Order: sequence, then structure tokens, then C-alpha cells
Amino acid sequence: MPATVVLILKLMPDSPEADLVAIKQAAIAALQPEGAKNLSFEEKPIAFGLKALIVKTDMPEEKGTDIVEQKLAAIPHVSSVTIEDYRRAFG
Repeated sequence: MPATVVLILKLMPDSPEADLVAIKQAAIAALQPEGAKNLSFEEKPIAFGLKALIVKTDMPEEKGTDIVEQKLAAIPHVSSVTIEDYRRAFG
């Protein structure tokens, strides 16, 4: 049985005016074909109106994190992608 990992990533938009709803939709479209499950999003205030988008998802471990980072970094108006947490899921 393939292992699953739980990923928490922080997406930083390139400006406070970036459309976070559009970024969320693009993240779903980018990650679901890669096997992402249980996608959830949280907006986290940073400073001066800028909000980071926290993405939580379950992914097949064999996919690795490089493909996830590449797909999310390619989304328009995303300036950076940071892995905040990576854990192997049990059960």
C-alpha cells in the first residue's frame, strides 16, 4: 500500500491585491491530478494587507515535494512557495 504524506505549504502572493480565490482554484487544479486529497486553505495575515495562503493536503509519498512546489510556484501571482510541514500519515 503506497504511503501518504500530509503537507502544509505557505503560498505568498506577489501583492496584497492578488486574487486569493483564483490562487486557491489554480492550486486545486494543479494538485488534484497529482493525487492530492483533502485540500484545505487558510488565509494568514502577514503585514500591510498581505495575506499568505496556507495549503494543507494529503499526497502520495512517491510524488515527492518537488512536483508540488513546481506546480504551485507556476500559479500566476504566487511569489514563493514554502513547505511548512511534511509528515508521513499513518492509519
